[in-house]
Amino acid sequence: MTGRLIIDLFTTLDGVAQAPGGPEEDTDGAFPFGGWQAPLPDEAVGRWVTEGMETLDALLLGRRTYDIFAGYWPHHTTGEEGWIGQLFDRVPKYVASRDAGIPLDWQGSSRVGADLASEVAGMRERHRDVHVIGSVDLAQTLLAEQLFDVLQLWVYPVVLGRGKKVFPDGAAPGNLRLLRAESGENGVVSLQYAPASGTVRTGTMGG
Repeated sequence: MTGRLIIDLFTTLDGVAQAPGGPEEDTDGAFPFGGWQAPLPDEAVGRWVTEGMETLDALLLGRRTYDIFAGYWPHHTTGEEGWIGQLFDRVPKYVASRDAGIPLDWQGSSRVGADLASEVAGMRERHRDVHVIGSVDLAQTLLAEQLFDVLQLWVYPVVLGRGKKVFPDGAAPGNLRLLRAESGENGVVSLQYAPASGTVRTGTMGG
């Protein structure tokens, strides 16, 4: 059975997915709102994330997210977050980077080169559920090239007005199919989409 590639993103109502976790996570464009997710806790998000990790058996990460994860999770394999650290430590980790000389010291890490489509096809053959967590630039590429099976968005009730968006201006037109929609206790909405075939159609209302 062919596995799935699942993109997991925390996003604002206006589609910004840049640096939800902390001020230094991604400062590209002098982004001033790093860590915007932290003041908006929602227990339902924890349940949804835990549910998604139950079948995770590989990670595909952008270089920046990999560096953040590699600097944190190997040192957090006990306590409340221990099960996540143990999982991430155990599964294969694929890092999307054109730099063949990047240090990949975290056990189970390997580089994904320029032929992303071929690499993703190989991951689907080897794994059940490959998760792309954060990694906005990589996620945008996967979305544009339809190299995903599930787009998981956790949409927070906040508007930032600037930052990297899930679908930036100039994104390739396309259709999506809603798989699931749920709401949390504090206004966060969980949305799951799959790619849908066909081109975007237009028309006139009432016509």
